[in-house]
Amino acid sequence: MNAAPPEEALQRLAEAAGLSTRWIDYLGVHREVSAATLQALLAALGHACASPQQIADSLAALEAERARPQLPALLVARAGAVIVTELRGALRYRLAYEDGSVEEGLSTVDENGRACLPAQHRLGYHALTMGEHGARLAVTPSRCYSLSDALGGDESSAPPRIWGLAAQLYALRRAGDGGIGDFTALAALAQDSARQGAQALAVSPVHALFAADVDRFSPYSPSSRLFVNLLHIDPADVFGAERVARVTAELGLEAERDALERLELIDWPAAARQKLRVLRALHAGWAELPRSEQADFAAFTAERGAALRDHACFEALHAHFLAQPAPLWNWREWPAPFRDPRSAEVTAFAAAQADELHFHMMLQWLADRGLRGAQAAARAAGMAIGLIGDLAVGTDGGGSHAWSRQQDLLIGAGVGAPPDALNALGQGWGLTAFSPRALEAGGYAPFLEMLRAQLRHAGGLRIDHVLGLGRLWLVPDGRHATEGAYLRYPLETLFALIALESWRHRAIIIGEDMGTVPADFRPRMAAAGVLGMRVLWFERDWGLFVEPARWPREVVALSSTHDLPTLAGWWAGRDIDWRARLGLYAEGQSEAGDRATRAEDRIKLWAAFAHAGLVSGPPPAPEAPQAVVDAALAFVARTPAPLLLIPAEDLLGLAEQPNVPGTIDEHPNWRRRLPLEASALASEPAVRARLLALAAERPLPR
Repeated sequence: MNAAPPEEALQRLAEAAGLSTRWIDYLGVHREVSAATLQALLAALGHACASPQQIADSLAALEAERARPQLPALLVARAGAVIVTELRGALRYRLAYEDGSVEEGLSTVDENGRACLPAQHRLGYHALTMGEHGARLAVTPSRCYSLSDALGGDESSAPPRIWGLAAQLYALRRAGDGGIGDFTALAALAQDSARQGAQALAVSPVHALFAADVDRFSPYSPSSRLFVNLLHIDPADVFGAERVARVTAELGLEAERDALERLELIDWPAAARQKLRVLRALHAGWAELPRSEQADFAAFTAERGAALRDHACFEALHAHFLAQPAPLWNWREWPAPFRDPRSAEVTAFAAAQADELHFHMMLQWLADRGLRGAQAAARAAGMAIGLIGDLAVGTDGGGSHAWSRQQDLLIGAGVGAPPDALNALGQGWGLTAFSPRALEAGGYAPFLEMLRAQLRHAGGLRIDHVLGLGRLWLVPDGRHATEGAYLRYPLETLFALIALESWRHRAIIIGEDMGTVPADFRPRMAAAGVLGMRVLWFERDWGLFVEPARWPREVVALSSTHDLPTLAGWWAGRDIDWRARLGLYAEGQSEAGDRATRAEDRIKLWAAFAHAGLVSGPPPAPEAPQAVVDAALAFVARTPAPLLLIPAEDLLGLAEQPNVPGTIDEHPNWRRRLPLEASALASEPAVRARLLALAAERPLPR
């Protein structure tokens, strides 16, 4: 038999490794992935492909591995379904359940000769032995924990229609916050909005960033999704307001703190440096903390274990190498011994820097306590859900998680998105993601660890770019966002594990399902009980805005998101102003065309409001958007979606959006602060009037 041509063999290897060699763009055009992209991504996945022989060898190894009868490290099965394995023949099995009980028996055999276990109904993670093979068995529910479950109903009763707020945590204000929103402000907002009837409070990601590099502050580009952003700590939560005030005065930081708190745009570097100075001074007096607090810290460090110590060690090492005459930011540039978190040199460094590691572990304890306190405050105030966290799609490849868990992640390729209707140039997010091969080999432990870290103190979780659970657009390092390919992930397995964890944590799950969505993806989301997201701007039919009654039911309704224009900003055309200023137009697009389309869309939106009986008369001028804000909020409140989330910017009628995708420093992304104190935001008269209108459309469940 003749060997396949090199390009055909490369494509066969790519498909076997989970890469799609062809894809369809948002315009319906069929695209083919270049050989150069496939080779670079295969290398990142650990498959040698530099020559025809390497390609043949890699493909043979993959095929042999998959042909070998074996149990996966984690066998995932839906409750109530017969469990089919890849093992052959009738085998003795032993199943040790989480509760300590044991079941033993003889497997059956299906028509294909595969060994099968009887259906299981005990949800959880159990230990399975079949013949000479062993694995963990995850028995999962058919769907995620739902809003009906949270509200004490059942799936047969009428679905709830509740509402909540969405807030950028850093944007919240309170006196003494040092210029960055913190967990105390979050608790205050939760309490105030709960009094107005809110049942949930969705917040921006709280993932750990880089303590040694205060210039990096995007919440969606974290160092680790296992830990928390220390800049949201309120030191007074543990050390007391009097002691924090004394330390701040001793350091001579009072005037700077007050100035930072007055700013409309956050000065992240200055505010971060000040907070870290205060926290270091407080850490110096660690021994003065009450024994109960020190015991709580000890319990926290024991619970978080080696992962916490690794994160603290990374923070110390990162600071050390950034302080060198020739700073080394990325751990892949460090001297070889320090790239290995288990090397003797790293162990010696950690021992020599024990106090520094203790400081960073203390910061994580404080941050974890603050987040826990905010969720407790939300629930105590009457919220059925409380905080809804936000899970970024990946982590920075130069960060803590990538350094400490190199075997779990894709090194050498970044996550992004191909060109679409919102971003005609495509997007490269500078993030790395889990290797699907490593996930399977590790029994999905890295994925579960991340999920549990996010659900520790939350009543819900929004999964950013949930499409990535089925496929991710990967771009080789150094290439343009258009030079990528899709990598397949085990969607059904990941949905099943999410469902199990959502029940164990009693948390609803929301998936951000915007962009280039595969045709079958949303039905699979709905079947798994993952709520999709629908935004006013995109709910159209033949160009017209869809009336509320025709919106989908198994979704969260939103007036806008952090990546899109606010209601007031859309009406005024502020997003067009920014696109024109920053030159974010691709070939065939123009500012003039944008403005002409927006003028038509204003008429269409106002007509939709009028059809719903919310407005009358002609539409207001672009510079007078407040009546549009009122009508839009009432409009989305009328949808059948079980949960409505309103961004704080829309409640306040603000024109500027938090983030403009495709920009870094050109627009003040992640820097805008809200104009009101968090504790009074929901009680402000204009906001209160809007909330009363929401409550009229969505009365509290009885």
